[in-house]
Amino acid sequence: MRILVIEDEKKLASFIKRGLKEKGYAVDVASNGNDGLFRAEEVPYDLIVLDVMLPGKDGLFICRQLRKKNINTPILMLTARDDIEDKVSGLDSGADDYLTKPFDFAEFLARVRALIRRKCDVNTNKLKVADLELDQLTHKVKRSEKEIELTSTEYSLLEYLMLNAGHVVTRTMISEHVWNDDFDTFSNVINVYINYLRKKIDSGSEKKLIHSIRGTGYILKED
Repeated sequence: MRILVIEDEKKLASFIKRGLKEKGYAVDVASNGNDGLFRAEEVPYDLIVLDVMLPGKDGLFICRQLRKKNINTPILMLTARDDIEDKVSGLDSGADDYLTKPFDFAEFLARVRALIRRKCDVNTNKLKVADLELDQLTHKVKRSEKEIELTSTEYSLLEYLMLNAGHVVTRTMISEHVWNDDFDTFSNVINVYINYLRKKIDSGSEKKLIHSIRGTGYILKED
């Protein structure tokens, strides 16, 4: 899952980025409204964390512009304002949730997870393909009831493949959703991590789930 954080407070933006990356999310940061709006319009993010008070275009303007263009990416709005009127303005502009600064990071993460689940229309926290199961809340992965230990990057890659099970995902799509915006698309990192997953997910199993589509990308499906 790839998240855009539009926040001009450098320390807070760095804290949010570090915390989200530790949980396996790919994170881009914009420090002003103009840059944030451009990124949000150009990149298919899974979630936008949007501060209200920004240099350049403010958060309310950005939110309204995205909704006018039918960009329905979930938006979690952050602000130091805690008046009811300000919360109403944020939600009326098109935000999906509203969090007042300072906030507890555990609550922030819970809201992030909830908004991403809502976007994916997932009615349960668990994804399942054949005998492979992934729990989006606990980040536990099992195959044939045997738990599999994954790194945060391996987990993020597998989650993205499972969310798109049965559909081909290209290297570009994977880099946009699993890695950050400074990712070198010419490296072989994606191939390396696909191989890591194959060893952990498919090794020893009669049914192979992760398949390469020559010249295109990868697909996770029952053989």
